[in-house]
Amino acid sequence: MSAQRPTASAHQLVTCLWFTGQAEEAARFYVEAFSGYRPDTQVGAVHRSSIDVAPQGEVVLERGEVLTVDFTLDGQPFVALNGSTEPVPYTDAVSFQVLCANQQEIDHFWTALTAGGGQEVACGWVTDRYGVRWQVVPQVLFELLAGEDQDAAARVQSAMMRMGKFSIEGLMDAAKDAYGAEEE
Repeated sequence: MSAQRPTASAHQLVTCLWFTGQAEEAARFYVEAFSGYRPDTQVGAVHRSSIDVAPQGEVVLERGEVLTVDFTLDGQPFVALNGSTEPVPYTDAVSFQVLCANQQEIDHFWTALTAGGGQEVACGWVTDRYGVRWQVVPQVLFELLAGEDQDAAARVQSAMMRMGKFSIEGLMDAAKDAYGAEEE
């Protein structure tokens, strides 16, 4: 197995995602989902195991099988690891936010990340086919929630809580006051 990993001059934090034999498939799935909208997205090195991996006597990975796959999404390095024969579930306690500039990006990432068995959740959340949690969020949401008009922010938050996939138009409508004027 090659030991090439990002150096200290590059990223100091690399996210490792655990899979059960699908590390390479998952890395390619994520890169395909992101590559059209995020330029610094690619599959890097695919590392194969040099030995049979049997940490507790049971072989979980045979020599020559994919051990890890380095990949990058929007400049952020990741490692996909084939870690065991039993799935290790992801939870809502950790998720990745995909910040979107417009509704087209929201629609793209929502569809791409739920493809092949993923699930729509609520409030912009999806679970992909591997169980990883994602938040597909319009950048404007943070501006609307942080605005000076707390009544408008409350309306936006209430609207957000009722949405599955975010609608920028719906959030903007919620930010309008009772007379239809946009909040400044």
